[in-house]
Amino acid sequence: MTIKTFPENFLWGGAIAANQTEGAWNIGGRGLSNIDLIPHGANRQEIKLGYKQSKLSDQEYYPSHTGIDFYHHYKEDIAMLAEMGLKVFRTSISWSRIYPNGDEATPNQAGIDYYTDLFKTCKEHNMGLLVTLAHFDIPMGIVEKYNGWKNRATIDLYIKFAETCFENFGQYVNYWIPFNEINVVLHSPFSGGGLYFDETENREEILYQAAHYMLVASARAVESCHRITPKAQIGCMIAGGSFYPYSCNPEDVWKSMNDERTNTFFVDVQAKGKYPFYMESFFKSKGIHIEINESDKEILQQTVDFVAFSYYASRTSIADISRVEQNEGNIIVSAKNPYLKMSDWGWVIDPLGLRITMNQIYERFEKPLFVVENGLGAKDKIEEDGTIQDDYRIDYMQQHIEAMYEGIQDGVPLLGYISWGVIDLVSASTGEMSKRYGMIYVDKDNAGNGTLERRKKKSFNWYKQLIHQNGIEK
Repeated sequence: MTIKTFPENFLWGGAIAANQTEGAWNIGGRGLSNIDLIPHGANRQEIKLGYKQSKLSDQEYYPSHTGIDFYHHYKEDIAMLAEMGLKVFRTSISWSRIYPNGDEATPNQAGIDYYTDLFKTCKEHNMGLLVTLAHFDIPMGIVEKYNGWKNRATIDLYIKFAETCFENFGQYVNYWIPFNEINVVLHSPFSGGGLYFDETENREEILYQAAHYMLVASARAVESCHRITPKAQIGCMIAGGSFYPYSCNPEDVWKSMNDERTNTFFVDVQAKGKYPFYMESFFKSKGIHIEINESDKEILQQTVDFVAFSYYASRTSIADISRVEQNEGNIIVSAKNPYLKMSDWGWVIDPLGLRITMNQIYERFEKPLFVVENGLGAKDKIEEDGTIQDDYRIDYMQQHIEAMYEGIQDGVPLLGYISWGVIDLVSASTGEMSKRYGMIYVDKDNAGNGTLERRKKKSFNWYKQLIHQNGIEK
């Protein structure tokens, strides 16, 4: 047996997010968040995209209200993750659990106490922490009073929240990320930034203005983190995945290049401290006018320590997408790649794409990388003997980890690999529980029914062994 060994101190981890797991949406002083208004079912997509405003209704089921009740189960869940051997646990902080309306003078002490105990529990199990400050999560008080990230005033509210977290939790947290998949605000504006639109507004201009405010907030968070908790590292994160040209037609190649630019310019700003040259002409060609003042340019020079990204799939670009079959499984619509297989939910499976993405990002930014999400959403079956034989998940992870190993051999410095949804959770894209990513099964269905019992899948022990030997068998 040959072991492909990873670098010493490589961080093997697992990830969840507060908005998809905690539940307890109105417990402990928590305020209403944007995620609490995104239902499961037919209206979900329109609301996520900001086309339709949402109000709580007895006729709708809101998965975030209960999640997997991590709020009450975190001690047993962390114990199971420690048994797996995780070196780092990634989670997020619910903004509205710290500042219920977003603009209070003082934080909610019950929220501070909850996260303090959660993070202490992780440390007691010798588990490092990577914490996302805003994971598709913004208090509805900010959305309703300030129009979310449409408003520059939201920057100061966010920084108050961030500094509260650094001051109270900095002694526990090793790595911070200001925004989960910051580029997703362009594709899912309400979930990504608390943005609504009406027909009279310039949607594209608002999206890029909101993105700019988020980038300024991120840079200010970098400065605050380095000042308040200097031993920690703070990075940025995008939804990663390379854009392949559909063909060698120069029109497709040009489209591919520009899709890549639109997806990745966020990292240019956060890692290099300024907008890339092509964004000025992009804004001009689209008739987009962004308010960027001199103080913004100065603060943007506060650059990140590492570049994190999620990787689920590559994308395929074509100049005229109406000519081909589309792949709509992921949030970013692209042409269907005829060379790749797909998951049950229409996401292409492309392990080599992870190696390609690693090389492209590092070549461009020359910052240490961190794969902070990767995994397979699939339908799991409990066998008659109570086991869950998820060999398909093991196969998916094996292929992607092998590709990641080859990326490291290429010379890419990689801090770690974090499996997404290490415990089954509510899908951010569909609101389903049946789209399971975890190595720990949670007894809950799409309608919210179930005992919430946790049980290990076959992949649990597979990942445990991989972490123990710090490498993958080949």
